[in-house]
Amino acid sequence: MEVFDAVRTVLAVRSYEDRDVPDGVVHRIVEAGHLTASSMNKQPWHFIVVRERETLRKLGAATRTGTYVADAPLAIVVAVEKASPFAVSDASRAVQSMILTAWADGVGSNWAGFGGLDEVGVLVGVPAELDVLAVIPFGYPSDPIGRGKKQRKPLGQIAHRERYGQPFD
Repeated sequence: MEVFDAVRTVLAVRSYEDRDVPDGVVHRIVEAGHLTASSMNKQPWHFIVVRERETLRKLGAATRTGTYVADAPLAIVVAVEKASPFAVSDASRAVQSMILTAWADGVGSNWAGFGGLDEVGVLVGVPAELDVLAVIPFGYPSDPIGRGKKQRKPLGQIAHRERYGQPFD
């Protein structure tokens, strides 16, 4: 899949088939996060790959906006270095790289949680100098979903040329 096609068609997936994501695909997803550019190449992120069913269930219970994590065959907990002023931005870029890479391989996902994930950190052993930024569940979509059927504002309402208010088109 071309990169723009992945961006154009990716959708949030919150319901997953009961089937494992192959090791090679998992590795590609994690490697996509690892290869993402970061400010001054500091890479202020850590990715905890979770596949154990009981831990996934507990992550779902601990992620207020992502209870569906419990039903995913895979989740990646993204932790960031508290001392880095660029950690949230850099790790957010890495999350998007992982989501798009997964989607290109037919694996759906969705960002779950944002802050307030201390219990998640305890579950996966995140040290005190890190904060959990997000939990990203991954799996094959259980429901047939279209690709690219997004509700978006017209481009002319959100994109401007040179100055705010100048039409981009």
